[in-house]
Parts: sequence; structure tokens; C-alpha cells
Amino acid sequence: MVTQDKLKIWVIEALKANGNAARVPDIAKHIWDNHESELRLSGDLFYTWQYAMRWAGQTLQKEGKLTKSDPSRQWVLK
Repeated sequence: MVTQDKLKIWVIEALKANGNAARVPDIAKHIWDNHESELRLSGDLFYTWQYAMRWAGQTLQKEGKLTKSDPSRQWVLK
């Protein structure tokens, strides 16, 4: 089952794979490319996972693990 905690891990993995910084569409693409089968089996979350991914990013920001840069619109690992 895909959870908010799992999405946080996947966001961090996606950022690391993209040199510790990436735009939201690039993060979503990385997650889809690497976890499509898990997402497809996630019930209702399958239809809202990108929204949930953004909340995971917000949580990571509150935890001090990433920042969001305004000009480039990227999420950046701290």
C-alpha cells in the first residue's frame, strides 16, 4: 500500500536522482517511472497520487528536509 510516508521517500529518491533538485513534473515522472505498479495497486490513491506527492513535499519542507526555490520552481534537498 502506498502511504504518505512512502511518497516522502519517493520524493527524496527522485530529488537525489536529479542532482538533489527538480521541478514537480520531473519528480512525478521519476516516481511514475519507478513505482508505476505500486501506484496502480494503491486503490483510490491512484487517482490522487500527484496531489498526495505535493503534500509529501510540503511535509518534507516543514521537517526541514527540502526547500522550494521560487524563481526556478524546484524542490531542493537540504
